Amino acid sequence: MPSQIAPSICLIGGCGRMGRMLTERAAKTQYTLTSLDRPLTEEKIRTGTANAGLVIFCVPALALEDVLPMVCRTLPEDCIVSDITSVKDLPMRLMEKWWPGAVVGTHPLFGPNPESDQDLPVAITQGARADEKALRTVEDFMAALGFRCFRTSCEEHDSAMARIQNLNFITNLAYFAMLAQHKELLPFLTPSFKRRLNASKKMLTEDAPMFSGLFEANPQSQEVVRQFRAILSLAASGDIGLLCEKVQWWWTKENP
Repeated sequence: MPSQIAPSICLIGGCGRMGRMLTERAAKTQYTLTSLDRPLTEEKIRTGTANAGLVIFCVPALALEDVLPMVCRTLPEDCIVSDITSVKDLPMRLMEKWWPGAVVGTHPLFGPNPESDQDLPVAITQGARADEKALRTVEDFMAALGFRCFRTSCEEHDSAMARIQNLNFITNLAYFAMLAQHKELLPFLTPSFKRRLNASKKMLTEDAPMFSGLFEANPQSQEVVRQFRAILSLAASGDIGLLCEKVQWWWTKENP
């Protein structure tokens, strides 16, 4: 529960999948939440943010440049500006460019329909003008929604997401693009191949534009691909045993 009087919340892009999820969860808390979405007219923004203590942008990272100037000029001086994007360096720089007050970045590390409520982590990044009170305000709201917050830096976050999220997307994309149009392979599909194909379907079809945008927005994506290319070179040279040894880490006591 919040440690002080709960501020009014405004979601920009509240009709998207993540925005709807946050709205539904907030309805079960003591928070007052306003949801705004396109078309974002000046009158709608001014009315929706008039008493907001926290504004959260639920829009793609590459859309922030267009949306932030429209919204930030109407906000109360003591408002906290935040986001939920899967990359942090670019959004934090953009939010601090357009808002002179406190900026706190967040990244819910799960989708709009989490499989379980047992552990829903949210990464928190602190802007240059955000104090402890601003951080706690955002963390209290996320905690009220049932999420577990942890603090990190933009660089650490984007490095992790380049490896966990973007590399997963780009390697699946390259793998299935290489095998596409080869109808002669269809009689040979194994259960393990089908499991990977089915697991990748939503990412590579419905969510492909989102993941493509995240890959492009993350400054560390290209470097991680180069590192992966070096690992593939080991496989190409026949060092399969070395790779098998390295991968065992995931199932050892060293991995918590």
